Amino acid sequence: MTVLRIVYASAIELRTDEAYYWTWSKEAALSFLDHPPGIAWLIRFGTVIFGDTVLGVRFGGIVAMLVTQLLLADIVRRLTHDVRAIVVAVLMPEAALYYGLLMAKVAPDVAMIPFAVAMMWSLVRLAQSGDGRWWLAAGLFAGLSLLSKFTAIMFAPAVAAFLLVPDWRWRWLRSPYPYLAVLIAIAIFSPVLIWNAQHDWASFRFQGVRATANYGISPRTIGDFIGLQFGLVGFVMLPVVLLGLAMTAWRGYRRREPVAIVLSTAVLVPFAYFFFKSLTLRVGDTWPMFMWPVGFAAVAVNLAMMPQEGWSAWLIRSSIFWMKAALVSGIAFVAIVFLYYIAAPWNLLGKMDPIGAEAGYEQVAARAQAALDETGATWIATTDYRTYAMMRWLFRGRVPVVEINERGRFQGFRDPGMDRIKGQAGIYVGRQPDDHSALWESIPATRAPLGQVERRWRGVLIDTYTIDKLTGWTPELSPAKDSPLFQWRVLALRATPRPLSFATNPSPNPTASAAAARQTAAVL
Repeated sequence: MTVLRIVYASAIELRTDEAYYWTWSKEAALSFLDHPPGIAWLIRFGTVIFGDTVLGVRFGGIVAMLVTQLLLADIVRRLTHDVRAIVVAVLMPEAALYYGLLMAKVAPDVAMIPFAVAMMWSLVRLAQSGDGRWWLAAGLFAGLSLLSKFTAIMFAPAVAAFLLVPDWRWRWLRSPYPYLAVLIAIAIFSPVLIWNAQHDWASFRFQGVRATANYGISPRTIGDFIGLQFGLVGFVMLPVVLLGLAMTAWRGYRRREPVAIVLSTAVLVPFAYFFFKSLTLRVGDTWPMFMWPVGFAAVAVNLAMMPQEGWSAWLIRSSIFWMKAALVSGIAFVAIVFLYYIAAPWNLLGKMDPIGAEAGYEQVAARAQAALDETGATWIATTDYRTYAMMRWLFRGRVPVVEINERGRFQGFRDPGMDRIKGQAGIYVGRQPDDHSALWESIPATRAPLGQVERRWRGVLIDTYTIDKLTGWTPELSPAKDSPLFQWRVLALRATPRPLSFATNPSPNPTASAAAARQTAAVL
């Protein structure tokens, strides 16, 4: 399965968000508007080894998956000493599309997952040894998790329950170790705090829109969330995991077992939160991705514990049967999806295809290069971060690329090459209908149409782009914060149709796709 992920990572062109994160890896900023810097560091780790190749960008995800599996295996080994349970814990992520294939695609969630599981591993070591120094390790990994994605904070209720519900609560409340762990986590997270203090707390305001948005109950967004979890965790695996988590939570809170409490709460609380948010808001495709590996550990442990706790033979046999069914069907589904994208020549999903919807930018780059050659222009302008990221990726520094709006995304970025831009003609590459945005009323450039280019995947038209020549204007990299060229797009849009994405999206595409239940059925 690791070889499968390496082949997938090497063969599939970068998605827009992956290219966007790759641009971060070229910067020296402490943090970024959309997310903390962990993903940039993970990409830099891979590109140092393999260069600016698709495998180099994605190599960190391959390693993150292996580290996660090793940690899950050791958690289950320490709690059960049962080889079969260890094998189940290792195979469960392989049987979920979220991890079996999509850990080969870099995203902030992928960077966070091994650190989040390492934090749980540290708490397991703490519970078994009683050595308070494991609190310090947990604080270290908690800080690294937060340094990868803000949603790591959703493990806080589980850690609080681990500390306060068992009978040991007064021992640890009187100990310095839990408080030192918090200080360590804050210290590790400090680059994000420093960057935000310097930039008007932009990241927290940017992401806070999602946490506070409420548009009224929508069956569409609920179906979207549930459908995605069935498709990405597994149509058999998801019920198996939820039932195992419920049994683990019952055992933990009834007996005040610290490990059962922390493992079950770490999944059930975020799951309940995301379900609640899905009543009114579209939950992002990968937002819940960070929590399920902890659930896999809990379920593997639960399978080993059931015979010791005197559960009925029928229930034990049934649990084992459904676990086998989940593993076999899940791995088969991952293999089918892999073969569809690597070997099949067809597009069965049209514009809804999650890979095809972001493919074909080479065609746009080739037409942009031809326009540069025809006009003598020296730089490329875009008006959306996806096109900007793909042009930067495909031109690899040969031509300066500037997104002339949403400059709040690029605070702390290095000079893109203003010495080659100032006083020179440029090429505008814009997706229709963004090329007719009211934004252009604020830009005194002269635009001369050069043509259009279509972006296609396996014969299906995905998008059409306008190519214009820009003269008489130099883009401003640091416009005033109240300028329309500085402001970024609002994140929390009501359930706007868009394709099922196989990567984390810093901001939703306001033009694309359909509810996830229908999408997942289409993928099948």
